[in-house]
Amino acid sequence: MQPQSFYQVVTDDFATVDRLIREQLSSRVPLVEKIGDYIISAGGKRLRPLLTLLAGNALGQCDERTCKLAASIEFLHTSTLLHDDVVDKSDLRRGRATANAKWGNSASVLVGDFLYARSFELMVQLESIPVLQVLSNATRVIAEGEVLQLTKVRDASTSEETYMEVIRAKTAMLFEASTQCAALLVNAPAEQTEALRQYGDKLGIAFQLMDDLLDYQGDAETLGKNVGDDLAEGKPTLPLIVAMRQGTPEQAQLVRTAIQKGGIENLDAISQAVRDSGALDYTASKARQFADEAIDCLDTLPDSAYKSAMADLARFAVERSL
Repeated sequence: MQPQSFYQVVTDDFATVDRLIREQLSSRVPLVEKIGDYIISAGGKRLRPLLTLLAGNALGQCDERTCKLAASIEFLHTSTLLHDDVVDKSDLRRGRATANAKWGNSASVLVGDFLYARSFELMVQLESIPVLQVLSNATRVIAEGEVLQLTKVRDASTSEETYMEVIRAKTAMLFEASTQCAALLVNAPAEQTEALRQYGDKLGIAFQLMDDLLDYQGDAETLGKNVGDDLAEGKPTLPLIVAMRQGTPEQAQLVRTAIQKGGIENLDAISQAVRDSGALDYTASKARQFADEAIDCLDTLPDSAYKSAMADLARFAVERSL
């Protein structure tokens, strides 16, 4: 399954979103434009604006306002990336140096703030209180999720329940807002609005589960980050949590020590442990479950190329093999 196919059905709308993003990067301070353009041009999937465009079209109403909503959501997401890279001390994203690695933490944080502001300026232009409520709430929940994750760094006692709370907040929340707001913007029926909200939530969880799985069997070029980054930062992701729960005492101790210390000195041994303990299979199965549930949420929508693309996107989320 080629990911390009998801974008083909909204090619013209995507071009409009790109134009809006470029226009809104304008600033009287050259460094703001330089850093903003650098991260926006990094070649990411832009999944969140894609979801907004697909959902709007699936509901039969996608216009300039929908494109403006999609651009606002992409600015919101991009601002979190700038801040996350500073918090995580990351030096690689999407296969190239992070903004903080090139321009320092201070500039990255402040340009992240600029993009947050741009996002909310676009939201206000939509003149939709329901959309503003959802996106402002999402911004708060994402921040809470990031702080919760921060408090669990190097905590080998982190439970699967807490892990799911973290990824639902820091990743799935904006997926959910992307589809829900597309429905709210066009006053879609409550049943469809709720179904699209749930679709985004479940899809976001599936994507994050697979990202965390691929951290132990991908490579830097295809992942867009260094393999083992989460382990190096001492983040207890689901493959590690399950390896400690289901592995041998020796495997559990190996993983526990790695989380508590941080670093990737034993990455090969830990990767072997998460495979042998069944942790990767467990994580993949959970991701497939959420992807299937996301597809089921689309039953309220009329059949169309856009609905099909949304179902294919959910399948792609868990079929990625790197």
